[in-house]
Amino acid sequence: MKARVVIAEDAALFRAGLTRLIEDHGHQVCAAVGDGAELMAAVAEHQPDVVVTDIRMPPTHTDEGLRAALEIRRRHPGTGVLVLSQYIETKYTARLLEGNASGAGYLLKERVADVAEFAGALERVAAGGTALDPEVVGQLLRAGRRAGGLTALTTRERDVLTLMAEGRSNAGIADALVVTGGTVEKHVAGIFDKLGLPPDDADNRRVLAVLRYLSG
Repeated sequence: MKARVVIAEDAALFRAGLTRLIEDHGHQVCAAVGDGAELMAAVAEHQPDVVVTDIRMPPTHTDEGLRAALEIRRRHPGTGVLVLSQYIETKYTARLLEGNASGAGYLLKERVADVAEFAGALERVAAGGTALDPEVVGQLLRAGRRAGGLTALTTRERDVLTLMAEGRSNAGIADALVVTGGTVEKHVAGIFDKLGLPPDDADNRRVLAVLRYLSG
């Protein structure tokens, strides 16, 4: 899939690097801008498949990028949004995924250095999937274990849950853990049963359900 992309990042060097990386993977960067207002204008003009935006941008460098991302999801529900952050901020993950996990992603900026991982996340989000940073997922899972919510899960089920929350399909989980698809299906069914969550074939819905459980 060749995606049309709009980038929002106030650091010019990092913005240029993102542009080069994305174009090197066969996608089209329609615009690369430096703040939330320019991002909103670029999305309205180009109607991209996916937006890649920093969370902290001018003028206050707090959550301008996130607020723009949330507004894009409201105004342009067909546009995927992949937000980047220097820090793990799980409250932002919850706000981004609230109501619908389809076409949403949250990655730490350092993840961009793993070119294949970043490109895969971008393409999943552009196609309507979910991509969550493993560090963010890990923090959610650790919080869930401390709260006692995940004590019933086996070590392997927690491994599967981590990959589910990152947005991996059953096939992707099987590849990552070097097991069969049937084994993954059994683990997924066990996870939903132990967490009291109904099985669902839609990856995005199951990710949202898991995250709601962990953050609840």
